[in-house]
Amino acid sequence: MELEMKTRCEHCGNGLQPGDEAYICSHECTFCPSCALQSNQLCSHCGGELARRPRRAELLFRPAVAQAEVLAPGRPWIIWAVSFGVWGLIALAATASIAEFYRSRDITMKFFDTLGMECSQILPYAPLTPFIYALAIRYPMRRRNWLRRLVLYTAAGVLFSLAHVAMRGVTHYAYWDSYNKTFRSAVWDTKAHKLTIQWEAIKSIFFSVVVDDISGACLPIILTAHMVSLYQRSRERERRAAHLETQLAKANLQNLKAQLQPHFLFNTMHSISALMLTDVGAADKMMARLSDLLRMSLESGSGQITTLSHELEFVTAYIDIEKMRLGDRLNVVLDFASDTLHAQVPHLLLQPLVENAIKHGVSKISSPGEVSVLTTREDGRLHLMITDNGPGLGVTPKASSGGGLGLRATQERLRTLYGSNQRLEIRSKPGDGVEVSVEIPFRAAMLEQQEVVGL
Repeated sequence: MELEMKTRCEHCGNGLQPGDEAYICSHECTFCPSCALQSNQLCSHCGGELARRPRRAELLFRPAVAQAEVLAPGRPWIIWAVSFGVWGLIALAATASIAEFYRSRDITMKFFDTLGMECSQILPYAPLTPFIYALAIRYPMRRRNWLRRLVLYTAAGVLFSLAHVAMRGVTHYAYWDSYNKTFRSAVWDTKAHKLTIQWEAIKSIFFSVVVDDISGACLPIILTAHMVSLYQRSRERERRAAHLETQLAKANLQNLKAQLQPHFLFNTMHSISALMLTDVGAADKMMARLSDLLRMSLESGSGQITTLSHELEFVTAYIDIEKMRLGDRLNVVLDFASDTLHAQVPHLLLQPLVENAIKHGVSKISSPGEVSVLTTREDGRLHLMITDNGPGLGVTPKASSGGGLGLRATQERLRTLYGSNQRLEIRSKPGDGVEVSVEIPFRAAMLEQQEVVGL
């Protein structure tokens, strides 16, 4: 059931539009920013914490609805069932205990009389419990309102005891008639079969049980309600914290991806600019291939995950641009295992690694260079290997230290997406080039889904 968004501050009465800033508590008490600030972000009605209300009417913020989740519409029977079940078990346990006590003392007492006596005293608590529980949930005790709540709970405890005495007085086992040596009802004369209220008996019962009713029944119910409330509020805080953490991770990934996209774009534009002075035709072809790269990048949208086949298409377009720039000096070998093409990988995973191999490897040597990209699947893991025959890490300290923007962003994205369940290693021997190894969990995408899937 959706709660209606309130349009007036419940303290000063000023109007509030759905798009206005407002604050609400767990029971939808609504306050304007000024009144919320004056009350130190605490509801003046129930003492609950105030939280900012979303500005869109369809996204009503109910931060502590889970606090009263067990009393949510459509599920009040849970409280009733638990109440009757618990008090029923207590009544049976008390009956067994009293019966054993009488037996050990050789006191003659019929079992059903003992059962009736205990049920008459204990079972009336069952229908009263949900109301006290709901009261404690609706009006919780907080630091600022403890005195008012204490008065409220005491009054509720007295009413609880009066209702208990009234229901107990109706039963046949309301009190023991010492004159006739039998149990009797306080409101019904079983011999005359008429209504006869025994006020003295009711008064005696009330004063004999009121302390026990408040301390032994009402107070535990209130404490239970507060413990459930605190637990639910804790769960809600955890849920909101997890949501914020997820949003932060997404924002971080978007930022890293936003860094990578202009990174390869600027580098490519620089290569085109250099060719414009020597080979206009090649520069024109590079512009056309760059447009393909930008189209594929835009198609990926804000998603972080794509398929390896889509990533292969993207990196192939980038390699074509670099071949136009380096000509015969660059040879690229792509060896993608067929069972890895439908694997899920981060978008822009291979391009910065291939770019790093070309920029810090092949372009640093005068002889023809080679870049190899290998993918395999083993034991539920996806392995990617990018190697080059450049001068090695000893000659390219920037690559070895992970100082390049592409490598840093790729490492950070892998940590954000997979945590410790990933590995990126850079190995080299002087004169033998660089080998970059990436290992991530193998997660298959739907074969028909060849578009980017967001987090």
